[in-house]
Amino acid sequence: MNFKHYTVMKNEAVDALNCRSGLIYVDATLGGGGHSELILQKIQPSGKLISFDIDEDAIEYSKERLKDYKNLIIVKDSYTNIKKVLQDLKIDKITGGILFDLGASYHQLTKTERGFSFMKDAPLDMRFNKDADYSAYDVVNSFKEADLVRIFSEYGEEHFSKRIAKAIVSKRHAAPIKTTFELSEIITNAVPRQKGHIHPATRVFQAIRIEVNNELKNIKNTLNDVLDLLDCGAIISVISFHSLEDKIVKEQFKYYSAKCHCPREQLICTCEPPILELINKKPIVASEMEIKENPPSRSAKLRAAKFIKK
Repeated sequence: MNFKHYTVMKNEAVDALNCRSGLIYVDATLGGGGHSELILQKIQPSGKLISFDIDEDAIEYSKERLKDYKNLIIVKDSYTNIKKVLQDLKIDKITGGILFDLGASYHQLTKTERGFSFMKDAPLDMRFNKDADYSAYDVVNSFKEADLVRIFSEYGEEHFSKRIAKAIVSKRHAAPIKTTFELSEIITNAVPRQKGHIHPATRVFQAIRIEVNNELKNIKNTLNDVLDLLDCGAIISVISFHSLEDKIVKEQFKYYSAKCHCPREQLICTCEPPILELINKKPIVASEMEIKENPPSRSAKLRAAKFIKK
């Protein structure tokens, strides 16, 4: 099938896992299979990899790409269900590590009927999971104006959230907003003309995508869930693509790696020992060579931590 996907920071993200044979690893976001393939190469002959994705196109492509690896299990499910899936597979602990690549794939963003891009006219969709009931159409046409303002402000960091939300609500009174071009035109007409390379619709489309797929809540909740699944020495490696994602990862890692959370006025620390050890205190970014090959890599940040609780 025609499936295009660039694996961002492939070597850096997998190297952070310190892959070894005989251990269990998880790729929480299979995508085009680039990270999974490299993990599989490094954990031969007796390591095991469980890879998750909810995108049927990604699974179909990666199954073919990785068909020669016998120690791989591909699961069509969200990484948010990792606890139940591993339980069903009778896996008690992730002994090696887990990798999250939080970006939408090139295939998702550019496949016309998925409706992620304002550069191509398509039905308003933006669902990673095509079986989900809830789409961008529902957000744009049924959310209250105040909720649209909140989403655009929080998830898109959009300065003109109120203007855009008001314009959307006004327009949909006449007829539902059905396509990406319709929405993009409404946004463009609602905001002042600005100098710069960023399209006026960029932040709003990002915000709607995050809302449709519940991305930020999923990341935060799953990072907490994963801590119960990690064996001592196992590693979490996370690639994020915008500041909101990176902030969640940074704060989670910082909290669980801190030696003390007591108030300053408390003289004796009563905290439990930290359960994470930061592998890199500052995020790793893509090389200049990679950014030239794949410009979206410019926004990627990689953070990794080791689980140290006995």
